[in-house]
Amino acid sequence: MVRFLYSLILYLAAPAIWLRLLWRSRRQPAYLQCLPERYGFYAQAAPSKLIWVHAVSVGETRAAQPLIEGLMARWPEHRVLLTGMTPTGRDAGAQVYGERVLQAYLPYDYPVAVQRFLDHFKPEFGVLMETEIWPNLLAAAKARQLPVILANARLSARSARGYGRLASLVGPAFAALRGVAAQTANDAERLAGLGAQRVEVCGNLKFDVVPAPEKVCLGRQWRATVGQRQVWLAASTREGEEVLIIEAWRAVGASEALLVLVPRHPQRFDEVAAMLAGQGIAVRRRSESLPDAETQVWLGDSMGEMAAYFSFADLAFIGGSLLPLGGQNLIEAAACGCPVLVGPHTFNFLQATEDAIAAGVARRVESPQRLGSEVARLLRGEDELAAMRAAAGAFMHAHQGATQRMLALIARCSDRAAR
Repeated sequence: MVRFLYSLILYLAAPAIWLRLLWRSRRQPAYLQCLPERYGFYAQAAPSKLIWVHAVSVGETRAAQPLIEGLMARWPEHRVLLTGMTPTGRDAGAQVYGERVLQAYLPYDYPVAVQRFLDHFKPEFGVLMETEIWPNLLAAAKARQLPVILANARLSARSARGYGRLASLVGPAFAALRGVAAQTANDAERLAGLGAQRVEVCGNLKFDVVPAPEKVCLGRQWRATVGQRQVWLAASTREGEEVLIIEAWRAVGASEALLVLVPRHPQRFDEVAAMLAGQGIAVRRRSESLPDAETQVWLGDSMGEMAAYFSFADLAFIGGSLLPLGGQNLIEAAACGCPVLVGPHTFNFLQATEDAIAAGVARRVESPQRLGSEVARLLRGEDELAAMRAAAGAFMHAHQGATQRMLALIARCSDRAAR
């Protein structure tokens, strides 16, 4: 009955879903492409042997790379179907995997739509990245005895409380999972508390992601263009943070360094560019040109180049953490050997952040003002930055190996260990 009411709400929400797609399409017209797929209608043929991996958007798509590579190597006779929910995630999938994987949108969680999806593709098993819990989809998979594993799973205390308020709906969904590969012991405890079975701590896949050599090389090429000028990066910034970062940057006189500003969401690139120009800042855009000696802020309005930005910078601030948004993941910065600053709000990636701080890779600042002063201090102290860069390498090495642990769990839970 609870799932029936959930489905009824989804059907009643259909006009709002369409309005949201239309609204998003104003900035990203691709939201109106492949609409039948969002309801379980697919034009592409399905191969006979298929492994299904779901990664909701860009971050999950890129994080899944070592696992997808491992799945293809372990079961080479199978094709991988990568599903997502956003055009940017789909673009990221094309950049990372090319023609080696099939791509499609996962349908909205309507009972008939998920049945059509499963009928069309008939995967042998499925892997959901991080914390993608769809009650109707998981109920349909369980009814078909289709093994579904939650991989690289994380669940903050805040999210766990939210799920707990919907226990009668999400409890059966968590219980329907054949296995769960949790990032940390705390994640495992929270997931088990919501009804998940066979939960194992496997670590974080992002520690196994190797920055693309061509992107690292690109960042070093950019570095050569600015000479001795210092560079600090504000990466994956969210709405409201850019103004705070600019204020802090001006207040402490760090404006002699080049600030590279990379908003998290591409639909905000033009908005941030207009804000910078409106404040009289000498700004250039990555899409137009490289920075010159007069450039104060270089706006990173490109996708798929974060490794290049981290390789370019002397120091990076990880966005989403100055305001109570939970922060973004700092692991890619560490993989590129880039020292890190984070704000007070990192609950989305708390364990990785605390581990990085303990390892000497990262520093926490409690306010925009402290961000500016800490940037200025660190840019004056090359020895401290060098020590943070060295710590990043040791930090990454100590946390690698999640891919093989997850592959082993998937093999056991999908009954494919001996096939």
